[in-house]
Amino acid sequence: MTYLAFAFRNVLRNKRIYAAYFASSAFSVMIFFVCALFTSHPSIQGGSMAESAVKAMVAAEWIMFVFAFLFVLYSVQSILNSRSKEFGLYRLSGMTTNQLGKIVFWENMLIGAAAIVLGIASGLVSGKLFLMICSVFLGISELVFEVPWKSLVWTVGAFAALFAAISWITAALLRRSKLVDLFHAGLRPKENRRANVWLAGAAAILLALSYVLAATSEVTTIYNRMLPVAAMTVAGTYLLYTQLIGFIVQSLRRWKAFYWQKTNVVTIASLAHRFRGNARMFFMVTILSTVSFCSVGVFASVNTLMRSFQEDYPAAIAYVAKQGSLVEQQHLHVIEQQLAERRIVYKSSTMLIKKAQARVLTSRGQLSKMMPIVSYSDYRNAIELAGRSFTEAPLSGGDALVILTSQRERSYIAVRKKATYSFIGQEGEPVTVREIGYTEHVPIPDYLSAIVDIEQNDDFGGVVVSDSLFAQIADPISVDRYTGFYTANFMDTAGLAKELAKNGLVRYDESSSYAMTVSGTLYEVQKSLYNMMLLVSLLIGAVFFIAAGSFLYFRLYSDLEYDRRQYAAIAHIGLTDKELKAIVTRQLAIWFFVPIGVAVIHAIFAFSALQTMFYLSVAAELGIVLASFVAAQIAYFYFIRQRYLRNLKKRMR
Repeated sequence: MTYLAFAFRNVLRNKRIYAAYFASSAFSVMIFFVCALFTSHPSIQGGSMAESAVKAMVAAEWIMFVFAFLFVLYSVQSILNSRSKEFGLYRLSGMTTNQLGKIVFWENMLIGAAAIVLGIASGLVSGKLFLMICSVFLGISELVFEVPWKSLVWTVGAFAALFAAISWITAALLRRSKLVDLFHAGLRPKENRRANVWLAGAAAILLALSYVLAATSEVTTIYNRMLPVAAMTVAGTYLLYTQLIGFIVQSLRRWKAFYWQKTNVVTIASLAHRFRGNARMFFMVTILSTVSFCSVGVFASVNTLMRSFQEDYPAAIAYVAKQGSLVEQQHLHVIEQQLAERRIVYKSSTMLIKKAQARVLTSRGQLSKMMPIVSYSDYRNAIELAGRSFTEAPLSGGDALVILTSQRERSYIAVRKKATYSFIGQEGEPVTVREIGYTEHVPIPDYLSAIVDIEQNDDFGGVVVSDSLFAQIADPISVDRYTGFYTANFMDTAGLAKELAKNGLVRYDESSSYAMTVSGTLYEVQKSLYNMMLLVSLLIGAVFFIAAGSFLYFRLYSDLEYDRRQYAAIAHIGLTDKELKAIVTRQLAIWFFVPIGVAVIHAIFAFSALQTMFYLSVAAELGIVLASFVAAQIAYFYFIRQRYLRNLKKRMR
């Protein structure tokens, strides 16, 4: 019998152990392949709107590939450990370590080849649907189903190299195993050492501190807290499974009234062994599940920004001519001409934006900064032309309203202190301006604001002052001219003036004599990008979540022989079938839902911090994401429970 034939028979004989590993590997290949179909599609290459989407999809491919390498490496090691007694018998029968290594190498290569074939076949079946979904998410015409040779070469080459590398590594490691270790690894449970009280306390403190920091984060502190909180959460989670849960189990053992009640003694004893022996696996499942929840939830939440798009861009087309621009009239004529060609009814208005040098009175003294200034009448006129209800009272004296350039800036209002400014007036006298509030509407979008990086310096977009005070501002640094075109439906402007604004945008901070936004085009671009990022996160999240379930599956079945001996022994002293089901159900429920429960808690606190960055609530998006993942885990739990009980009873007879 050849090595290949022997390896093939071994794979068939251990198909139950390899099932989840094979299915997860094939799923990873399928996702990689359909992503490659999209990125190498002839209709996508060179498309300006899809450029960012292609980059996102390529990034997703390689994230999944790197993860697949780590997943396969860990999975193979765990599966080989569960077969250690079998390998010990081979060695005892006279098989050399080199021969055993070759068999394991060919076993892994056979499974890898089958996973590649099944993954590509599944990708060919689902590829058309995937391209249709991408077309809808991107808002482009339907993509014709094609299979570029690059997608096949990349997929086969990448995963063939992956499985070959893993097969070589595992075979090399197995050659170093001693015969006595192979037999003992399959017969004895891992040592159940007592938990360290101090490390258990450290786990509780780290997790509690990370939750408190996340829950109390503000928009100005979240960036500084992000990495420390993530590090504390990861460390706390590891100590939770290696120390804290062991400490809790020890405490339950000392609680005699509970420990000796009915079948609790069996359940708790088994949990002590399982959690201690599989702490790293539980840790990885929790972290993978948390990453899945957060990656999908973040991009599902980002789509809430589209709800406030019209508030952030009141004008269907907005054009800012910087001082000294020689192309303003020419560009405005192009815009008006194209609006007329499309028979779009519009109204337009112009406002002056004075940029003056201001002295800001602070507790540290006086600071000098450039401040954009807009008159109250121009602000009101722009908002009313946009069809918004205007209820703000006229300004008088030195009162001023801080200009919001997007609705998300409302998150900063609670932590920002109002300031007082001093400008040079008409006769050289200082003019004092006091901030009394914030504009209810956005007159000038953030891309057209002269002040950038608002999150960094909390300057916002300038101030609105009374008409009389606006006239008093003498000798400004420069004067920009803002022209807004207002229509009944901003989506009618999609693709308009694309020779002036590629993808609907020319930022103010670019080296150009003008800045511009075309709301219809910009809406399509942003929505396509957000939707594609959501699709990418769904793919990555699905791969991570299925991998986490696979870890639970083959670790559970690797302990099946130990469980069979344990329950068979207990059955001789009166364990009923009903009690067996109850014990197994409780153990599997804890096995499956403790990691996902911890991951849900991690995600909830992560999103409580994320909420500080959003003006609109993201609770609905988070709820949908978490409910979907939990529902999938419940379905998986009942499926595995049924199969596990059937296999357990069959082997106990």
